[in-house]
Amino acid sequence: MIPKLISSILFLFMISAVSAQFNNPKNLPFTWKTDISKRSVALSEIQIVLPKGSFPTLDKPKFVNKTEGLEMFFPKEPVIAVEINGVAKAYSLNILTMHEIANDEFEGVAILVTYCPLCNSGIVYNRVLNHNGQVETLEFEASGMLRNSDMVMLDRKTETLWQQLMGTAIVGYYDKAELDVIPSLIISVEEFFERYPNGQLLSKKTGFAESEKNYGYNPYKKYDEKEDPIPYFFNSDKVDKRLPAMERIVDIENNGDYKIYSFTSAAKNGVINDTFKTSKVVLFFKSGTVSILDENDISTSKDVGTVTVFNAVVDGNHLTFAKENEVFTDKETNSKWDITGRCYAGKLQGKQLQIAPHSNHFAFAWLAFNPESEIYEE
Repeated sequence: MIPKLISSILFLFMISAVSAQFNNPKNLPFTWKTDISKRSVALSEIQIVLPKGSFPTLDKPKFVNKTEGLEMFFPKEPVIAVEINGVAKAYSLNILTMHEIANDEFEGVAILVTYCPLCNSGIVYNRVLNHNGQVETLEFEASGMLRNSDMVMLDRKTETLWQQLMGTAIVGYYDKAELDVIPSLIISVEEFFERYPNGQLLSKKTGFAESEKNYGYNPYKKYDEKEDPIPYFFNSDKVDKRLPAMERIVDIENNGDYKIYSFTSAAKNGVINDTFKTSKVVLFFKSGTVSILDENDISTSKDVGTVTVFNAVVDGNHLTFAKENEVFTDKETNSKWDITGRCYAGKLQGKQLQIAPHSNHFAFAWLAFNPESEIYEE
């Protein structure tokens, strides 16, 4: 009996010691199986906010077609859209607010759809990881932890901790491994079905009764109108002052370097033609997509629009674009393009601009992880 008691005491002491290394203001019990001996960030940077398993993950989610989707969701609601081999799926950011992660698979590709409402970060990754010569398909869930106010994910196989905004393992067996980004667009429901009439939209019938009651509701009322992020999760002294903290931005990457563009600049110009190192890119801005971080009832929220980013080279030719009367045209052929990069009229009709891998964030979050990023200026 005594040896067992001693073992139990030692185990509890060890768990307490591990927990103490994290930022754990609620003193939550440490139930994660993460190998903390392997890490590339200080454990004190990671805040334990909720117990493991607090967010119900969407595994093998169900979808609806255009007819059902337009009845189930309102037209201006934002979704994160993915196309693989001509097949398209979209995931409501509002639903993802309640779950944060969806493990899905289509066209033979295992994908990880993620959204962190505190950072407004929506990114899609490939769940297949090539690690030390082994190819593994992982499943993920929200860990209940944050770092720089951004969701920390965990894979269910090893409970390694991963940074959602960067797709990088930061503590555990896979430390320093990186997930590949899958190109995606954040657009409205109506824009998704205009472009993909046969597309599939994540259903509100997820099987989680408590969550289903809250779809269409925003628990972070007026969050995107604040001057700074929630101080409990992010020290306002750490906010990079080059951009307003809650400015929406998109990022692009070239050989490990980053450049970001504000929604304010994109909205002002309608189109941004730019060169970043060797990348010729174009950004389209269009109004008609609402914020899911404004009013409690997201159908009454303000219009923040959307920004999409593409490679501006088509068939070896660098195109330059303009926007007039809400229509995107290229100056070389005067063909007409939509917000998804599809040419629908003119000499180049049927062509599709290649999506430049990018994602949406609040400026404070992106710059906390990537302070060296170049910022687009007029």
